Amino acid sequence: MTDCLFLQKGLCRHNLLDGSGMEEYTDTMNTRNIIALLFFCMLIPSFVFAGEADVIAVDVRKSGETLYDFDVTVTHGDEGWDHYADKWEVISPNGSVLDTRTLYHPHVGEQPFTRSLSGVKIPGHVKRVTIRAHDSIHKYGGITKSVELP
Repeated sequence: MTDCLFLQKGLCRHNLLDGSGMEEYTDTMNTRNIIALLFFCMLIPSFVFAGEADVIAVDVRKSGETLYDFDVTVTHGDEGWDHYADKWEVISPNGSVLDTRTLYHPHVGEQPFTRSLSGVKIPGHVKRVTIRAHDSIHKYGGITKSVELP
């Protein structure tokens, strides 16, 4: 009977005669672990790498007593219809959504991109809003921009 639990289970190939096989076994297991890790990394879905949609610029203009027009620049690693930035929102200080600009298609070859939203009604007491972007996989969580209203 051997002292090696791995050999008893049929998991070890080390040489029992000279006692130097454990290093070979360890090296073999390390190599296998590295290969398995590399293989796993190749299988990770690509949406992990696209990240969240980020707002990188906001231009706001007053267009009426309580109306505003927004030009918002978003960046995101759009990959096609399965993963793309699909909207941005104007958020009040209390967290309510004041308006939404829906993005109806991916912008794979157009990054970053700017889209406008006109006639956003904002209550007179609100002096600052936050713009946040959304993507079809990660939802919210990217960089937001807060802006003072003119």
